[in-house]
Amino acid sequence: MNKPILYSCARSRGLRATWAAEEAGVDIDLRILPFPPRYLAPGYMELNPLGTVPMLVDGETKLTESCAIAHYLATRGGYTSLAIAPGERDYGEYCDFTYHADATITFPQTVYMRFCLFEKDKGLEAAGHAYAKWFHKRLVKVEQRLQGREYLCADRFTVADICVGYALILAESVGLDEGVPESLKAYRARLTARSAYKRAFTREEEGRKALAG
Repeated sequence: MNKPILYSCARSRGLRATWAAEEAGVDIDLRILPFPPRYLAPGYMELNPLGTVPMLVDGETKLTESCAIAHYLATRGGYTSLAIAPGERDYGEYCDFTYHADATITFPQTVYMRFCLFEKDKGLEAAGHAYAKWFHKRLVKVEQRLQGREYLCADRFTVADICVGYALILAESVGLDEGVPESLKAYRARLTARSAYKRAFTREEEGRKALAG
């Protein structure tokens, strides 16, 4: 099988994909782009008309959703322990939390970042802070699920933990950590202590530094 190419920006949602590759032992060609790539990476729009990251290219297959890429890498050569197969306990919950991570949790974070960090001059900070409150309220589902559990599904670490975990990692880095429950901070600490996460983070940081010269 050819080596998949992962286009990403350091610390973006692409970290889910880099992390999943490290956990699954998939050898990827990681290409770190300057942010935002739609403006700073000439030619990238020809590969991905959305201009977004991450993007995985695996032969004729192209994926642009971070959670989908993480699941794809965990099952590319057959189901691994990172994914839960149909018929296995917690299969439905695995699907639900994997999609919940981006659609419900990361989405309000991105609105907050746009209006409160990247475009503060547009006078929409109040809207951004409203979405920050939305993010904090939507954590209740994860918080309740982890009561008495170390991981979200099937008593093991899975892609669902990668996808939800990234949202908690992002919260810490963009100033949204104050509203994160202590139980979820402890969960995040367990996830980021994993050697595969550390390898993924280091790979992306090395790529970022190489861009900076």
